[in-house]
Amino acid sequence: MAWLWWLGAALVLGVIETLTTDLTFLMFAGGALGGSAAAALGAPFWGQVLVFALVSTLLLAAVRPAIKRRMEASAPSMRTNVDAQIGREATALTTVDAHGGRVRLGGEEWSARLAPPPGGGYGAAPANLDVGALARVIAIDGAVAVVEPA
Repeated sequence: MAWLWWLGAALVLGVIETLTTDLTFLMFAGGALGGSAAAALGAPFWGQVLVFALVSTLLLAAVRPAIKRRMEASAPSMRTNVDAQIGREATALTTVDAHGGRVRLGGEEWSARLAPPPGGGYGAAPANLDVGALARVIAIDGAVAVVEPA
């Protein structure tokens, strides 16, 4: 009957792994399957715990790093959170200048400011964006979108 408890623990650890996706709990689930096998073969409780610990340690030390490397190599790099906003187009809701303004970015209203022109001079670049003008986000500074004319 002890093997069922180990099997249940493996299932619970597998469910926890789906929430964390770090592969740590999956390795512990493998150790619990080892403990279940030891229990099914009639090992005493201390032997089951020893098998659990050894299998979990082996999986954590040898298997997990290899799987993590393979996953990182095959997964595309995705920009998330504010990094995903860089390069997107925005529409000026108010006049936007170097001191501030408001833009609509991805359906949300953001504080914005106009980026200084390349080279630092104010010759060819506009001093502001008028209402309705399109802009491109080049950076996020805190909660402020730094934009340039699109």
